[in-house]
Amino acid sequence: MPEFHHEHHPNVSADLIWEIARANNAFLVKRRSGGGVQFSRDPFNLVNKHSRKHAGFVNDKTKHSNRPIANINEVKFGADRSGPKVYKNIVNVTAKQGYRPDLRRDAVARASAIKMSSRPVKETTEKKARGAKAKRAATKE
Repeated sequence: MPEFHHEHHPNVSADLIWEIARANNAFLVKRRSGGGVQFSRDPFNLVNKHSRKHAGFVNDKTKHSNRPIANINEVKFGADRSGPKVYKNIVNVTAKQGYRPDLRRDAVARASAIKMSSRPVKETTEKKARGAKAKRAATKE
């Protein structure tokens, strides 16, 4: 799919591009389950929703729309860094780099989800037998 940025086509508005490309584009994922919900694989879409607000390929508020790689903000944190420090750093970095302020909450939510998913999973302990009958049944086995 060719890149549709308003800087490449100054006489075409971003809203018009969205209206043309919203039904079919390379990032659209349609699911019949869940009532026909639609998702987006757009790399600049923080919440993976197929909507005009979150679509990065037609957004006219991006800093470098003709250089998409310049829009990526990548910050690495160690596992020992606490959550609030990570979130504060994300807010500071996005504010200093001119990132869209209406999506800061989504950026923090995505970082939180990534941080939670990288935690090691605790092993489940075997449940103890409770009650006299259960203890007798456990000793017979």
